[in-house]
Amino acid sequence: MDTTRGDGKVVWIVDADHWPRASLRAELLERGYEAIGFESARDAVLALALGRTPRPQLVAVDLTGQTADLASLRALLRAGAPAVGVGGALEWSSPAVESLGWAARLRRPVTIGAIAAAVAAL
Repeated sequence: MDTTRGDGKVVWIVDADHWPRASLRAELLERGYEAIGFESARDAVLALALGRTPRPQLVAVDLTGQTADLASLRALLRAGAPAVGVGGALEWSSPAVESLGWAARLRRPVTIGAIAAAVAAL
């Protein structure tokens, strides 16, 4: 069963804040991606385990509020899709977060357009 739509450009967005998540999702939809949002890395890992959601070709993670659950972040990044991490100085100062294997790391302040451009580049 093909679980992707269109040409299969599925992007998962992990962001604890609703409006930034919704804004990035809208931008990615406008650019032709199938964008699916999650409030936490744990929710995304659960979706992977259940297999009811199309698997991502890329994951965009806002690290604000996500670094307390490094096990879920690690599991999400090991799922095989490249990951774009977005965070401030506090999040990127953690060696554990830096070592997770990000395909791209964006530092705040950053715009929704810059995040979408990083997704497109990957």
